[in-house]
Amino acid sequence: MIILALQDVKKSFGTHEVLKNVSFTLQEQDRMGMVGVNGCGKSTLMKIIAGVEAADDGSVNMQKGLRIGYLAQQGELDGNESVQEALESVFVPLMRMEEDLRALEVQMAEEGENPEALRRLGSRYDALTRDFERQRGYEWRSRVTGVLKGLKLWECRGMETSRLSGGERTRLCLGRMLLTDPDLLLLDEPTNHLDLKSIAWLEDYLQAYRGAVLVISHDRYFLDHVCNRMAEMILGTVETYTGNYSEYTVKRAEVYETRMRAWEMQQKEIARQEAVIAMYRRFNREKSIRLAESREKRLEKMERLERPQEEGTIRFRFETRRRTGEDVLQTEGLKKSFGSRVIFDNLKIHARAGDRIALIGDNGTGKSTLLRCLTGEEKPDAGMIRWGTGVDIGYYDQHQAGLDERKTVLDEVWDRFPRMDQAEIRGALGLFLFTGDEVFEPISTLSGGEKGRVALTELMLRKDNVLLLDEPTNHLDMDSREVLEDALADYPGTIIAVSHDRYFINRFAEKVCVLEDGALKEYLGNYDSYFEKSRRDEAPDGETAGMTRTALDREKKKNREEIQRQKAQKEQVRLLEERIARAEEEAARLEAELASPEIWKDPEQAAEMTKKYNLMKAEIDALYEEWSETE
Repeated sequence: MIILALQDVKKSFGTHEVLKNVSFTLQEQDRMGMVGVNGCGKSTLMKIIAGVEAADDGSVNMQKGLRIGYLAQQGELDGNESVQEALESVFVPLMRMEEDLRALEVQMAEEGENPEALRRLGSRYDALTRDFERQRGYEWRSRVTGVLKGLKLWECRGMETSRLSGGERTRLCLGRMLLTDPDLLLLDEPTNHLDLKSIAWLEDYLQAYRGAVLVISHDRYFLDHVCNRMAEMILGTVETYTGNYSEYTVKRAEVYETRMRAWEMQQKEIARQEAVIAMYRRFNREKSIRLAESREKRLEKMERLERPQEEGTIRFRFETRRRTGEDVLQTEGLKKSFGSRVIFDNLKIHARAGDRIALIGDNGTGKSTLLRCLTGEEKPDAGMIRWGTGVDIGYYDQHQAGLDERKTVLDEVWDRFPRMDQAEIRGALGLFLFTGDEVFEPISTLSGGEKGRVALTELMLRKDNVLLLDEPTNHLDMDSREVLEDALADYPGTIIAVSHDRYFINRFAEKVCVLEDGALKEYLGNYDSYFEKSRRDEAPDGETAGMTRTALDREKKKNREEIQRQKAQKEQVRLLEERIARAEEEAARLEAELASPEIWKDPEQAAEMTKKYNLMKAEIDALYEEWSETE
């Protein structure tokens, strides 16, 4: 059933038309992800649906009585209440209902000898109990506990909301909105301020959610695990696709190619018709002119296809000036504290040439601090950091603190590479979509995504052989993230990247290092491999962590060979079990025949049958012995 329908919705800000004829529908229990480049109007559209902003034109139709939960609408908190009280306040009607049930129980106990009063009270009690159960009254306490733990608010559940940090307030508002159980959840970047464990909890919550969900997110892994439909905001309109994010990317490419082929074929047909018309007109005869005019009328009536367009995307690649030695980085006993709080202690890292390491962990565990210690921006309290020979370090700061806010885009990059001429600098900036007068914009006026693109331009031009990346996909749109991943896939150097972007980690990482409780645990493989191992509570891959890519390939080959050997062994066991089953069936048949008195009337036949039976029993014994050795 359709619960939301948008038809030709338009919205402009001054002369800038953000939304042009946006139309789509949302079914109950749909979980739709909305994607598009930064600034394309996704949040504006969500505000229009939530009723926070009005559309200039078009219609937004909703199912009668539809209850909408929008995160921004849940932002007001009473600073005097505790975190737990803020969540429990959602269930005040259920609390009152529960009090009414307890009161009725007391009254029924007091009216124990009055049948008429008991009947009347019992009827009210039954009706109230059914209503209480229908509203999941017995679950509300466990639901509050689940949100407190899932969104990492358990430790501060008794704290007044006025003392919460910005991230904690956002998580609290998100948790309270989820507990209201609206028919439609509108979520704008819900994974911001959440660590990986909290995001995984939110994914599970939304997968089981009984209402509909419309979510804006740059977290492609999240969209893959939550969504069953996708909407792309492109050039002011919305196109919808069935499936999750990965399915959407495939279908979008197919649609684009189909439209481009259709446009190209039409252009060829138009060119052919125009050539024929020109030829008829050159003949300059009455008949040929009539034919030319006839064809021109048909050509004018032809419905012209628009050339398929895509938003601009960055395109670049990372190169290196020289090779490093085999040992790129070694640390021993690394320790860092802030006051009495120990961030990490006794950290040991060994990175070899070509390693591709993802550094993950909860917020506040010290991942960015560790990178700054490695670059020399922070000084560790104890321990040793030794970089290998020939190492050139490139560092990407998620806050772009190294950019000079007073300079223009062009000057910021050119001052760092003064030996390059202006054309080369502008060419590099053009790869990151800074064209025309945009290169003269001051850094201070840029968005977070634009500053990130300036920092990536500088990183590309440096040609370092070791990249330390702190949340490099933050502020980048989907297409830009994928281009970055492609560039890193072809990069010949060593990568150590802090990231919460699980899709990004899956694309580039060959080792995952988890910073937890001040210690570092290493797992071979990408995020999915780490997640499976952590779910099985396996120990980190300490012995094989830090291998060179060649050694790692040998190890992977050995693992593949071992898997093939195990498969062959399982197949052999299966075949042996089938042979044993057939042999036992045959032995049972012979035994049944030997049990018949008729068989013993012929001594030769009985002797032959006994011989077969004994041979079959011997074969079964041999098969079981082979089976036990194979197992």
